[in-house]
Amino acid sequence: MTGPRSVIIEADGGSRGNPGPAGYGAVLRDAETGEVLAEDGSTIGVATNNVAEYSGLIAGLRMAEEYAPEADIEVRMDSKLVVEQMSGRWKIKHPDMRPLAEEANRLAPFGTTYTWVPREQNKHADRLANEALDGKRSGVTVAGEVDPAESLIEEVESPAPSIQAQTQGWGRNAGTPTTIVLVRHGVTPHTVEKRFSGGLASANPGLSDEGKAQIRAVADWLAPLADRVDAVVASPVRRTLESAEILAERLGHEIEVEPGFAEMEFGVWDGLTFTEVGEKYPDDLTAWLGSLDFAPQGGESFRTVQTRVLDGLARVLDQHAGKTVVVVSHVTPIKTLVAHAVDAPLEAVFRMELTPASVTVLSWFNGTASMRMYNALPPGNDVFAGSKW
Repeated sequence: MTGPRSVIIEADGGSRGNPGPAGYGAVLRDAETGEVLAEDGSTIGVATNNVAEYSGLIAGLRMAEEYAPEADIEVRMDSKLVVEQMSGRWKIKHPDMRPLAEEANRLAPFGTTYTWVPREQNKHADRLANEALDGKRSGVTVAGEVDPAESLIEEVESPAPSIQAQTQGWGRNAGTPTTIVLVRHGVTPHTVEKRFSGGLASANPGLSDEGKAQIRAVADWLAPLADRVDAVVASPVRRTLESAEILAERLGHEIEVEPGFAEMEFGVWDGLTFTEVGEKYPDDLTAWLGSLDFAPQGGESFRTVQTRVLDGLARVLDQHAGKTVVVVSHVTPIKTLVAHAVDAPLEAVFRMELTPASVTVLSWFNGTASMRMYNALPPGNDVFAGSKW
């Protein structure tokens, strides 16, 4: 057998007016891996909500017929009407529904099952329908042809599908993944000059004009996710607060401050370049590079920062369980969170590069973490072109 053994179709539809301008969204996934095989968002002219929902189902079945012809199919929709009628438990009385149901039955292989899901679990298909109605998409996109700008939406909207697939049938409460979108602050004068720049005890430089432009580009990239973001959380340091202000305004949230996500304190090294530290404190620098427990005079060790950052993470996961949260932080805390999420030793922070104003996406599902995206930049944005950072 070629292709996936089983697939999931997620489908939705809507009408702005009922009847009114209508569109549908349909997603075809590999049931074992959660991978999106194809998706369709299209308009259908003036129609009712129910006609749009049936149209989404038919579109999903057509994609399954083309891209997974031998696979078993489970359809998941938040339309109780369509699920119950296609399952044979409700009669189809409305004349507009009968030809649509007949077409769906013709396309559905024997054994196709229909599952009702809450709207919260059908966001991907709903987004496709709304994007079609907004004129942002039309027709089928297959795996490998997704616009890079859309990849962020997919990673945040459908977090950790492989983890969800692995935990199905464990007898635990499935819950909803908690997704954290980590944004490193934009550049400051210290960033450009490659100077140590710590947390609240530092000289605390603000964003440069370049740094503000970088964060505005990130805000534009995140804007399509605004209705899915539950909170914007920032470290209390000036450059992260300035970055968070730009993001929070675009996403429609107030800023929540989490001190656990502040940058490492570098003590007497703060404001110095790496070369200057090597000249003034050569023995301390050697010790710092060789030990996670060594701290510069007046500063913090990597172990100390790890404890503080993970305490902050625990608070965010508790306060925003099952939600999507944008967290604006710094190099050391973000790399610490990534190492923790992928179960790597803390030493892994020395082997990661993290660009200013980059986006990293982590999600937690039933206590298991997954890294969805790392060190990503808004695609095709001129403010990042040619930057050394």
